[in-house]
Amino acid sequence: MTRLSGGLIDRSKALSFSFDGKSYTGHPGDTLASALMANGVRLVGRSFKYHRPRGIFSAGSEEPNALVELREGARQEPNTRATVAELYDGLVARSQNHRGPLSCDLLAVNDLLSPFFAAGFYYKTFMWPKAFWEKLYEPMIRKAAGLGSLSMQPDPDSYDKGFLHCDVLVIGAGAAGLAAALTAGRAGAKVILADEDFRLGGRLLSESHTLADAPATDWVARTEAELAALPNVRIMPRTTVWGAFDHGIYGAVERVSDHLKAPLAGQVRQTLWRISARRIVLAAGATERHIPFSNNDRPGIMLAGALRAYANRYAAAPAERIAIFTNNDDGHRTALDLLAKGVEVAGVIDSRPGAKALGAYPLFAGATVSDSRGRLGLKRIAVTREGTTTWIEAGALGVSGGWNPNLHLASHHRGRPVWNEALQAFVAAPQGGPPGLAVAGAAAGEGSTAAALASGARVAMAALADLGIAATQPDLPAAEDGAQALTPLWHVPGKGRAWVDFQNDVTVKDIKLAHQENMRPVEHLKRWTTLGMATDQGKTANVTALAVMAEMTGKTIPETGTTIFRPPYTGVALSVLGGGDTGPAFRPRRLTPSHHWAASQGAVFVEVGQWMRAQYFPRPGETTWRETVDREVTATRKGVGICDVTTLGKVDVQGRDAGEFLNRIYANMMGTLKVGMVRYGLMLREDGFAWDDGTCARLSDDHYVVTTTTAHAGTIFRHMEFCRQCLWPDLEVQLISTTDAWAQFSVAGPKARALLERVVDGFDLSNEAFPFMACSELTICGGLRARLFRISFSGELAYEIAVPARYGDALMAKLVEVGKDLGATPYGTEALGVLRIEKGHPAGNELNGQTTAQMLGLGKFVSTKKDSIGAVLSRREALVEETRILVGLQPVDPADKVVAGSHLFRDGAAQDTWSDQGWITSACHSPHVGSSIGLGFLADGASRLGEVVIAANPLEGQNVRLRVVSPHFVDPEGGRVRV
Repeated sequence: MTRLSGGLIDRSKALSFSFDGKSYTGHPGDTLASALMANGVRLVGRSFKYHRPRGIFSAGSEEPNALVELREGARQEPNTRATVAELYDGLVARSQNHRGPLSCDLLAVNDLLSPFFAAGFYYKTFMWPKAFWEKLYEPMIRKAAGLGSLSMQPDPDSYDKGFLHCDVLVIGAGAAGLAAALTAGRAGAKVILADEDFRLGGRLLSESHTLADAPATDWVARTEAELAALPNVRIMPRTTVWGAFDHGIYGAVERVSDHLKAPLAGQVRQTLWRISARRIVLAAGATERHIPFSNNDRPGIMLAGALRAYANRYAAAPAERIAIFTNNDDGHRTALDLLAKGVEVAGVIDSRPGAKALGAYPLFAGATVSDSRGRLGLKRIAVTREGTTTWIEAGALGVSGGWNPNLHLASHHRGRPVWNEALQAFVAAPQGGPPGLAVAGAAAGEGSTAAALASGARVAMAALADLGIAATQPDLPAAEDGAQALTPLWHVPGKGRAWVDFQNDVTVKDIKLAHQENMRPVEHLKRWTTLGMATDQGKTANVTALAVMAEMTGKTIPETGTTIFRPPYTGVALSVLGGGDTGPAFRPRRLTPSHHWAASQGAVFVEVGQWMRAQYFPRPGETTWRETVDREVTATRKGVGICDVTTLGKVDVQGRDAGEFLNRIYANMMGTLKVGMVRYGLMLREDGFAWDDGTCARLSDDHYVVTTTTAHAGTIFRHMEFCRQCLWPDLEVQLISTTDAWAQFSVAGPKARALLERVVDGFDLSNEAFPFMACSELTICGGLRARLFRISFSGELAYEIAVPARYGDALMAKLVEVGKDLGATPYGTEALGVLRIEKGHPAGNELNGQTTAQMLGLGKFVSTKKDSIGAVLSRREALVEETRILVGLQPVDPADKVVAGSHLFRDGAAQDTWSDQGWITSACHSPHVGSSIGLGFLADGASRLGEVVIAANPLEGQNVRLRVVSPHFVDPEGGRVRV
């Protein structure tokens, strides 16, 4: 155990957890990484390519090594950074990316083969023999690729999405962020303070120095309490702002329940926030960088600032004897804090010849760490000074090579960082970043606590001044303000491999090889070596790599260049990006007004776009779906059937110029339609092809109701609005979609009139008073307003009756109840399809975007007396000369099946593209005909009635002989609809 005294953990409560099947204990306030460290666990994972042993490297979201699988079962979560995983009771974690035990990874053989896996190896190897790629190389690579594993079970948790607006968004709750939020909050601005940690304070939680002669945590607590009391301030811990987008919009993920074993009842796991901010203060702090040297990747070698964080905040140390390797004063601060905690400091190795010790520890000035030993954990380090090497026993080594400001969000609008020579780091450019964003604190290079506090307040006041909000400088506590002296040391030359990117196993040698192979531009370097392409996006590696490349090219670091960052700042779960839109919520389901009645009748439902529609209504004793459908079709043709057709698009068109507007929308004439009548309508695309069909009913001089197909309900309404607003804004016409407002039912069959007469209020439904294609507004069932249309797509006497949607369920039940003696039968979409195919009515299968009005037999619908969308192009020579038209198809052998999608050929002709005669669009079994039937487009179809053609279905190896017949299998004269 290496648990130290003090810290910000709650020792009054113990939390049990397991790692790789072994049980441990920690405390509230621990992360998984700190708890593992306190329990003496050093080996936590393996690197991606070479499977080298890896230990905890950092204390934040920049962690490249300690990636684990968290939780069990369906909640299993791969690639979780142990350094930010908040410890909870019952936490289960496993190491990942190894074959066999973690301590004896079989895939570590890759390390022995490293000469074959150098930079760019995937562009050079596995090229020969060619046949090996699919059979050997690719399967082998796929099996070895990846880090963690998925449970392959549906995510059981819920996720949410939300929208927030503020005057000032403060990103980061360290010294600068708290000062900025305090300044803006006191000024009355609407403030959001977001931080990825579960406690506010940032780096202040990890330091031992004081604010106003008191622990820094005291000031943090007072400030947090004041901010929490302000009604205009929203504090969002456990929230990562991961992307900057247009118009002041920032993406943020709040980990609502990730610190629990499972979300509480009714609670989501994570929330995706879309934050709209007028001004943004980026106070995201800085990330320490390391110094590569031979074998610098052993477990126990970590960032010096992280060592300080584990000691001061989490009261944990990775070993009892620790050394420090630094090129700046900050490394000495770590040594002092470790000494204060009772940890033995084996020595501070400072590469600066003139370095001075700040405490009672051995100092090796002008020296470097040149090598290390310890396969599964550091045991000793080699200290080289003036050509002499000394080995020092140490269980851990803290490395400090300076600090890189966290300016990622400032680059998300392609803002390119600029080099700061004094800091030896990139900082955000004054221009080019997201509009309204200003950087403060360590993220701006203001490294001392006093400078960070002042910077946060100053930047906040400037942001408020831009918004016209008066603010005053807050009283800030006295804090340390020491300058950090740094002499750059980018890597220690040596014969062994010096690691730059720990997760992707990129070494100094790889960078030199990339230079040798002319992959010198930053973008090429990144892709050739995979530098910075791991889950940490190179947060601890990129600048060091640029420095090594600059050394190779003889250029300065800014001349060598830098990559800019893209969202997300850290990994974002796909589940939260979907905002919970999974399973049934992936696409919202729309229910018809009679859905609940249909469900009570045992209906089987089918998805039709977003709608759930009754497919058929099975009855006891019916063993197959076709048996049910045949019954429904027969009942409709012999008696009366009722079908919910609410899903058809419905658009109210009103205004003085409504008729003229519809004339331009439809291919056929609509302006001459008489009041109280309905007309079938055809819409064309601009290229002259058929787009959609439906009906147009005229209820008054300036009021029309048009219907569309279910599939095109939304797109047709959008098209009509575009025409109204953009093409013909001078027309006096208004549109409103009423698809959801009216429940509509088809009542079809020879007894349809008799059924409706039992529900309408004193309305004459006789053929003389209400003929075919008539319409009217009326009342039913004692005063309920309704609309009635005498239209038919089944070939039978039929009506469509519409009532306000909230009465739809009751109307369906009423019609079935009062029509019992008439044999009233509800039918679903399967029977609906059979009825329309038997009548030869085109639907979605025929209106597939590649057919014309002429092919559909509707060529005369395209009026020559007016202009309309698509009319001119429908008269193109190639379209006019098209000979394929809609025909009916019936098998010569009634036992054969007609398959939609089959292609048509002359009997005896070769079955290839050149002899293709057409295709089958729709097919079904017809109870009326007594066999399978189909509709299709056939070349010269009108002159080939009675001819036998071949329907080829190559997918299933079928060839069926079909006879060409009229597409109207039922009542071709159309007498039934007019009785």
